[in-house]
This record gives sequence, C-alpha cells and structure tokens, in this order.
Amino acid sequence: MADPRFFTVCGPFTLKDLAELSQSTPAEGADLGAVFSDVAPLENAGADQVSFLDNRKYAAAFQASKAGLCVVSPDMADKAPQGMALLLSSDPYRAYARIAQAFYPVPVPEPWVAPTACIDASATVGEGCRIEPGVVIGAGAEIGKRCRIGANVVIGTGVVLGDDCIIGANATLSHALVGMRVNIYPGARIGQDGFGFAMGPQGHLKVPQLGRVVIGNGVEIGANSTIDRGAGPDTVIGDGCMIDNLVQIGHNVQLGRGCVIVAQVGISGSTRFGDFVAAGGQAGITGHLKIGSGARIAAQSGVMRDVAPGETVGGAPAMPMNDWLRQTAMLGKMARKK
Repeated sequence: MADPRFFTVCGPFTLKDLAELSQSTPAEGADLGAVFSDVAPLENAGADQVSFLDNRKYAAAFQASKAGLCVVSPDMADKAPQGMALLLSSDPYRAYARIAQAFYPVPVPEPWVAPTACIDASATVGEGCRIEPGVVIGAGAEIGKRCRIGANVVIGTGVVLGDDCIIGANATLSHALVGMRVNIYPGARIGQDGFGFAMGPQGHLKVPQLGRVVIGNGVEIGANSTIDRGAGPDTVIGDGCMIDNLVQIGHNVQLGRGCVIVAQVGISGSTRFGDFVAAGGQAGITGHLKIGSGARIAAQSGVMRDVAPGETVGGAPAMPMNDWLRQTAMLGKMARKK
C-alpha cells in the first residue's frame, strides 16, 4: 500500500470495473463482482490488491504472488498460482497504468491564493487554481483553470498556461506558451536565453534570442531540466512528450509528438526530432540534425549525423546499433588476445 501520508487511494473497484477501464479481458471463470481496494507489487500484494506481470524475469515472483488479481499477457495465464484472478492484455503494463490511475488519480487542486503570492493586476488566473506562497506572476500572464502553481514559482510577463497544468516549486517560465495538462517539475527553467553568440577574436557578441518556447498538451518536463527559447524560430515541444530530469534542450529545437528524452540528454540548437523518438540517458545530439520519427538513440551516444526514421543508433560517434555492437565485440576480442 502506498504511504497514506503522501497518497490518497480511491475505490474500491470490482473486477468488471477494472477490466473495462483497463481495456483488458477477464480470464475464464473470473468473478466479475470481486472487489479490489488497491494496487501493489507482486511480492507484496494481498488478496484484495491488483498487480501485474510485464517482464518474464519476474515469472517466479508471479508464481509465488498472493495478489488477488493480476494483469498479464495471455501466454502467461497458465503460470498463475491457484486462486489468482487474471486480466488478460497484450500490453499488461499499459493496462496496469490505467488501473493505477483509477486508484490514484491526479488530485484536483483545492482553490487557494496564498497571501504572499505576487500577481500582477493585468494577469488572469482561471477558476479553481491553487497558487502557493511566494509565487510571482507577471504582467499579462494567463493561467488556465484548475492549475496548481507551486511555492516560489516565477511565471514571467505574457506567459500562457492552459487548463490543468502543474508547475512544481521553484520552477521559472518566461517567453512560453504552454498547453493543457502539462506537468513541469520543481526547478525546471523554461524560456531562458538560447546559447547564441557571434564568436570572434575581438570577443563574443550576444545574439538576441527573439523566439518562444511552445509546449503542446499532455507534456511532462522533469526536475531541473532546461528548455531555451528560440533565437527567432520557436523552440517546440510536441504533444505528449516525456522529458526526464536534468535534460538540456537548446534554442530552436523541435520535438515531435510523444518523444521520450531520458535524464541528462543534451540536444543542441536547431535539431529536429520526428514523432515518438526515444533518446537514452546522457546521449548528446549535436545541432542542426534531423532525427526521424521512431528513431532510438542508445544511452551515452554521441549523435553527429542525421538519423533515419525507425533507425536505432549507439556509440560515440553514433552509428547503426548492429555496427556498434559488432565493433565493441571485436575490440573486446582484440584486448583479450593481447
């Protein structure tokens, strides 16, 4: 059970309810009226709790689990312990996510404006917002309905937030247009100057950064990540992108829909990602590249050329994954011979 000091559980739900909301199929003989009160890991789950199996490495834990209900793929159904009810899904983890969201939905903020918040008279704040202590909202800013603005957040002049956004404590936003249901975690910096200089022996001359950051709907931006505003074109983050902690996105970068950017990735200016690109932790992508839709970049890769749609690359400099694995194996053999 999740710690009740931090999480509030909803429910209970019947097996029939859980099957419908998770878009999964009850196994033959399951009691559709059985009631479940929470979710839990396989090792800890009890008879009134729901768990899941998505990785075959945990098959032994599944077989020993005391969970009353488990979400599994159909090919694992015959491995279930006696008495366990099953929900069958081709994507158990996704089905479980829907169930966990039902038990632990994002709480609607309790409307409140702290007396110590500083909100410019020309700013607009939608109905149902919660504005924590120390928040600063600049002139002409627009805050949508039911937003939660954490302590000491600074929202600059003219910034727009859509409905149902969550801005974590100490984050700052400037020169930004933000969609609906966006979650920006504590300490993030959105819309700062891009790193643009005209370099020369007489000194480096700052180039004014005149673009914005445009963020789509349903985006998450992790703690202490930074997204620079564009130099003239906008920096764009597409709908549904998931950006981890400590990510740096340079000016004029464009991410398509549903991109996943893992911790400590750096994306240099003017690089464009297609839809559903995944970049592993600590990958570095140089500027002015095109990364095609569905491409995958392995952790700690150094990408210095365009990546074709659907291609998987790894290494530094990054190359097709099979080439990188082959070269790594060959170097290992050479070292063993010596």
